[in-house]
Amino acid sequence: MADETERAGLEALRRRLEDEESAYAAALKALDELAAFPLPEETGPEIQDLLRELNGLWAPAAPSPSRGLAGVLARRTLAATGPLFEQQMRFNEVLVRLLNAQLGHTARHHARLRELAEGLVRYAQRVEPMVDARDDMRVARTPTRAEQVLEVFDRRLESMAERLEGLAALRDRIEALSEEVRAVRGGLDAGAPPPEVARATIRAAADSTYTAFENRFRGAREQVRTRQEDYVDLFRDRAPVVDLGCGRGEFLDLLRTAGIEARGVEGNANVVRECRERSLDVVHGDLVEYLQAQEAGSLGGVFAAQVAEHLPPPVLALLLAEAHRTLREGGVLLLETPNPASALAFHDVFIRDLTHERPLHPETLRFLAAAAGFSDVRVQMRNPVPEDVRLRLLPGSGLPPPVIQVLNENVERLNSLLFAPLDYAIIARR
Repeated sequence: MADETERAGLEALRRRLEDEESAYAAALKALDELAAFPLPEETGPEIQDLLRELNGLWAPAAPSPSRGLAGVLARRTLAATGPLFEQQMRFNEVLVRLLNAQLGHTARHHARLRELAEGLVRYAQRVEPMVDARDDMRVARTPTRAEQVLEVFDRRLESMAERLEGLAALRDRIEALSEEVRAVRGGLDAGAPPPEVARATIRAAADSTYTAFENRFRGAREQVRTRQEDYVDLFRDRAPVVDLGCGRGEFLDLLRTAGIEARGVEGNANVVRECRERSLDVVHGDLVEYLQAQEAGSLGGVFAAQVAEHLPPPVLALLLAEAHRTLREGGVLLLETPNPASALAFHDVFIRDLTHERPLHPETLRFLAAAAGFSDVRVQMRNPVPEDVRLRLLPGSGLPPPVIQVLNENVERLNSLLFAPLDYAIIARR
């Protein structure tokens, strides 16, 4: 309600300011027009010409009597009309003097009006910058009502931003606690002997924070399933398949739907419990140790998504060697990992996760797989960056075509460096 009152007051002040500015502009325009009006003698020569003609006619010379009959008649006519003629002459004289005097007074009056208008205009022009300077000083010294409202609004925005940051931190904490509570509850519901229940519960609670982290940043379960759907065809007729570091079990769900026998191995006790709750075949343990316990040539496929980057180099080399040993002829190894050749993937994906050991360049992982004995090792780029994020090519413009070509080539180079696909997969065959 207070905000509406303030807005109404500001709107009224704005309208009043506009009215006053319009009135001032109209007054100044009127003064300019008044100062520019023409004087009578400036409108044209006819007034002065008529005045000279009038003054030349009002005092004609008296007629001189003629001789002969014409003179007699003239003298008799003058004698008869003399008083009337003199009266007319006197009237004309007074009228001409009156007109001359009136025109003189009018000319002086007009001249004074012009001087007054010009003086008012000069004064207004002198006052206007002083008023503007005074307003500027007032604005500089004391905020206007609108500025005060904006300052209050800015403070509210800052306070709201701080609250939102606090809410984001609280949301993160709630997610972590929720996972921890689910882990503890799942362990207590397991029905194992008390010492084993306690150990399992402690492990699950310790792993729950990372589960919450993956839930936030890796994406929803359905999103991960969608990204992994086209991997399924690589493992048809290659059962059994082992999903190393299966996490929440998205790929195990896809394999089960396709009727492909598979088992997951996971070191996070919390997600192991969640997978088992969904009836997925998942064991809790070390990935390399699990492979070492399998017979040579007993597996048809080994899958590991977003796992290799978590392993130290010696462990990764050992995992590749054990995968090669346990796969039968024609078996498939697939390792998916973030693409450090993409600046966006490195800065926005890889370094965000504290459990990542080191980035793996595609050529590095290809070489390690070949060194472990795999043949037909291929690199497949995954998860491309949306086009609206990438730098756009320069369309045809007024620039010369060679310049546009060079600029677009540079844009493509930058795109390949900054916005290459976020992930890649090594697909190797035994």
